[in-house]
Amino acid sequence: MKKYLSFFRLRLLAGLQYRTAALAGMATQFFWGFMEIMVFHAFYKADPTAYPMTMEATAAYVWLQQALLVFFGAWMFEGEIFETISSGNLAYELCRPIHVYDMWFARSIANRLSKAALRCLPILAVAAFLPRGYGLGLPVSLPAFLCFLASLILGLFVMVALNMLVYGSCLYTISGDGMRILFASLSEFLAGQVIPLPFFPEKVQRILELNPWASMGNVPFRIYGGDLAGAEMLRAMILQAVWLILLVTVGKLLCAGGEKRAVVQGG
Repeated sequence: MKKYLSFFRLRLLAGLQYRTAALAGMATQFFWGFMEIMVFHAFYKADPTAYPMTMEATAAYVWLQQALLVFFGAWMFEGEIFETISSGNLAYELCRPIHVYDMWFARSIANRLSKAALRCLPILAVAAFLPRGYGLGLPVSLPAFLCFLASLILGLFVMVALNMLVYGSCLYTISGDGMRILFASLSEFLAGQVIPLPFFPEKVQRILELNPWASMGNVPFRIYGGDLAGAEMLRAMILQAVWLILLVTVGKLLCAGGEKRAVVQGG
């Protein structure tokens, strides 16, 4: 365990160095956050009762999504891992007394945490001072906030476990670009990053909520705004845990098989 904590700490410290990139990201996320909320307000003014979430819950969803974009961004892959696989440097990793899957998992979590730490607090601080219906209000209750934190951690782990499937599949291919692009494109739609899942037709929503992408940001953001509560919230969090176990199990098997099949050119 100490080995993986060391990888986690080193990657976390390295990620905290990119402050200029974080500032650029914050500016973009502020713009998109305001734009989305203005669009939703235009629809809500026509008929507020026609929508599945209150404007306050929708605003909270949007700001949390923007503040924690790097937590659940499907495009957030580590180029170094792909380079390790394609260049043959995987041989060095296999010589270490570690499990490659666990090391990459720890690195990926640290990478997302470091980038989120630089960006989320300024965005949340500004959003908290915006008027009601435009900004980020307080959580509906203390228990809901604690459930939000637990669900947020589960969602982050599910996101990284999904990324690990892409890394693992690259052990079987010459190039992982196609898999990476397909995964990122599907994820944004299925995770509710383009349109929150409650805004889909009811039958479509029921299907989408069962996929692993819906167990990422969709659940904690809706818990915070009060859109998910009680038995519904409990079911969603249990589904997060189930998907995490399944994805990690499949990912470990995929990586173990890929490591056995790995061929390093030149020896």
